[in-house]
Amino acid sequence: MSVETNRRAVERHQQEIARLQEKKSREISSAASDAKKVRSAMDTASKTKNASMANSKIREAQRYRDQAARHEKNVADLEKKIATEHRRLNDARRRVTNAEVQDERKRVRERAQADRKLEQRMRGIKLTLDQHDQLHRVAAAALARLENLPSQITVLFLASNPIDQPQLRLDEEVRSIGEMIRKSRHRDAVKLEARWAVRPLDVLQAINECVPRVVHFSGHGSEKEEIVFQDKEGTTKLVSKEAIAQTMAAVSGDIQLVFFNTCYSRTQAEAVVEHVPASIGMNTTIGDDAACVFSAQFYSAIGFGLSIQQAFDQAKTALLLEGIREELTPELIVNPDLDPNELMLLSVENSDQESGTSS
Repeated sequence: MSVETNRRAVERHQQEIARLQEKKSREISSAASDAKKVRSAMDTASKTKNASMANSKIREAQRYRDQAARHEKNVADLEKKIATEHRRLNDARRRVTNAEVQDERKRVRERAQADRKLEQRMRGIKLTLDQHDQLHRVAAAALARLENLPSQITVLFLASNPIDQPQLRLDEEVRSIGEMIRKSRHRDAVKLEARWAVRPLDVLQAINECVPRVVHFSGHGSEKEEIVFQDKEGTTKLVSKEAIAQTMAAVSGDIQLVFFNTCYSRTQAEAVVEHVPASIGMNTTIGDDAACVFSAQFYSAIGFGLSIQQAFDQAKTALLLEGIREELTPELIVNPDLDPNELMLLSVENSDQESGTSS
């Protein structure tokens, strides 16, 4: 029972004890009055010389004596009832105390639980703020870089096709990309640098050498969110998404886009976008034809001075035009503080001026 219910029980017992005490007082008073009457009647009987009156007073005294005895018996019965009510009152008070203790323990547990939840929320808020702060720093750095867009950019094509994996037509992909760039309006503004049979440490070396604006990974990806590189024997060497993200964090100064043209690479794209403005990844497997068509059209659009979002949309459209129904496989992931429609990789105006044309 609740504390309030037990408190009402205590109050009822107290009221009952008070009622019984009052009734006992009346019975004691009545017994005393009858005893007084007994003494008075016996005194009169002892003093009168009239035998009839003396007998009458004796009978009267006996009647009052019987009444007094009944009152005394009632007093004894009431005292038992009062004692019982006192026991019940004490039990009720113990229940109140126990209920109060239980309620206090419950309140303590609830306060502790509320404190834990508040602490968890505060940790979550702090983590979110820290993440937002990091994203804002990345976005601010990206915006600052975008204010001074270069007139020429380098696309670093990193290809890995281990001999123990199904062979991909990566040479066809890089040929298609190069051909589409040469057909674009600002062909001289986009330089394609290819590295073949890439091993993990080759990534850092190539980025340091080429200082690319775009890093393009082409080859295999695993369902465990890894990129497939080659070891010195030319066989598979797996690299985790965390390692790739850390690589971008270490060298991301000029990189604006990381393009994963590999299977199951969406999570890798999500990981690196904490360090670069934008990334492209595949949410499932992608075929050779789709990889070639999509990447070639993407860089063609970049060569025409379009934004990353426009280039991405045109690349997906190219798949549909070729009848390759994999247009939902590529995904563009952008820092949440940036508008992909405003993300440009090169300065079209500067490129036009350098090539002697007007935009």
